Amino acid sequence: MTAAARVTGAQRTAAGFVELLDALRPPAGRDQVRMGDVFALAKRFVDLPVAEIDKLLDHDAHLVRVGALRIMGNQAVRKNAPEALRASLYELYLRRIDRIDTWDLVDLSAHQVVGGHLLDKPRDVLYELARSPHWWERRIAIFATLTFVRAGDVDDTFALAEILVADPHEFVRTAVGGLLREAGKHDRARLLAFLDRHAATAPRVVLRFAIEHLDPLQRAHYLGLRP
Repeated sequence: MTAAARVTGAQRTAAGFVELLDALRPPAGRDQVRMGDVFALAKRFVDLPVAEIDKLLDHDAHLVRVGALRIMGNQAVRKNAPEALRASLYELYLRRIDRIDTWDLVDLSAHQVVGGHLLDKPRDVLYELARSPHWWERRIAIFATLTFVRAGDVDDTFALAEILVADPHEFVRTAVGGLLREAGKHDRARLLAFLDRHAATAPRVVLRFAIEHLDPLQRAHYLGLRP
């Protein structure tokens, strides 16, 4: 039985999560903790109270914060999760956004916690985040729209891409390109119109991600527009 499988009710606290995560650490000189094991542990803690998740986000260890954000995503997409819980997770995410400061932390659940909450609500906060001086907040803004795109709503993805297409940070550029690609699967004409405006000046990584699923002639055309 793994450490992740030995979770009891009394251990469903932030301290309990950290204790079991530490038990997963291999002896010195061995490989690092496998991400799949961290995700499995997070699944066992799916009922962790929001106040305890907050404590995990405050932890210095990166893997502890990975667990916290995975738990948040798992809770947000849980079938029949109360709207009040989704709202609490969203509020916690934005309040502790300074702790979500690497690309992998963003990608764990920005679309589930932020995008999922905003699916049927005004999305002004995403435009505020898109203009943040912190690159991870800008990545959150565009990555959160993945939930909208999967629901067939691409408006905000294209609007935010207009703001972020020339972003100076590589991790924002890759997210913009990736979301343009996904939005283009739902509205090819709109993607092509975006590329007609920006292909000549967009950072190469944005362009390469965005055109990934176009046919070879279209990819060659847009790459050929660059100086």
